[in-house]
Amino acid sequence: MTASTFILGLACVSAALSVIMAVAWLVWRATRNSGWVDTIWTFGLGLVGFAGAVTARPMHLHSVLVAAMAAIWALRLGSHIARRTRGITDDPRYAKLIRDWGAHASSGMFWLLQKQAIVSIPLGFAMWLAANAPGPVPPLQTAIAILIFVVAVAGEGIADEQLRRFRHDAANKGKICDVGLWSWSRHPNYFFEWLGWLAYPVLAIDLGGHDPWGYVALAAPLCMYWLLVYVSGIPPLEEHMLAARGDAFRRYQMSTNVFFPWPPKTKAGG
Repeated sequence: MTASTFILGLACVSAALSVIMAVAWLVWRATRNSGWVDTIWTFGLGLVGFAGAVTARPMHLHSVLVAAMAAIWALRLGSHIARRTRGITDDPRYAKLIRDWGAHASSGMFWLLQKQAIVSIPLGFAMWLAANAPGPVPPLQTAIAILIFVVAVAGEGIADEQLRRFRHDAANKGKICDVGLWSWSRHPNYFFEWLGWLAYPVLAIDLGGHDPWGYVALAAPLCMYWLLVYVSGIPPLEEHMLAARGDAFRRYQMSTNVFFPWPPKTKAGG
């Protein structure tokens, strides 16, 4: 891959994500439901990855694989978020910011979403790098990438379904979901979301050393980990849960790992 091809791909991914998040802002303005932001982000990012894969020249097997991975990830997660969004009026993470902005909520939201577009560039570009990696990817690397992706999508789907069933059981009203994968991690859905982004550098990196650009794809799992653990994922969600559930959630925090799955220390209790 030449430097000019690398720069062109980066520019296209960056511009596409900026447009997508501008659309998300327009939808928020029309509906005042910030829950749709994550839905549009997911479908939009998946579209960026899919488009980058199907336009790869020359197209290899790994290009087709990336297109499939991007589509599967976006359709599963986007549909899940969309179903959840239909039942709420706002995402609590965004709602607090909107209240804090007051009269400047519209401009504040616009620039926040553009910042999200910027921090999403490593994700979209990792898919582009994986799809446009020169030459065939060795079978072992391909198999490892597929295994990581399948485990990630399945794990996140199971975690989401376990949480959905727990919440829909009237007997669990006001309780903390600490069953199944949620007894091993307070955020198993986030863990498996992060895990899935490891598949793209596995495809993108040329272990033969002929094309160094693929190593840039490692920015995707690093960026996703930073976002989920330190920025927009766990911190605001746990702040909300502490306010809503108090001591019950504090007991859950003491018994259960925050991110990486690990056997619980004790039963969290409700």
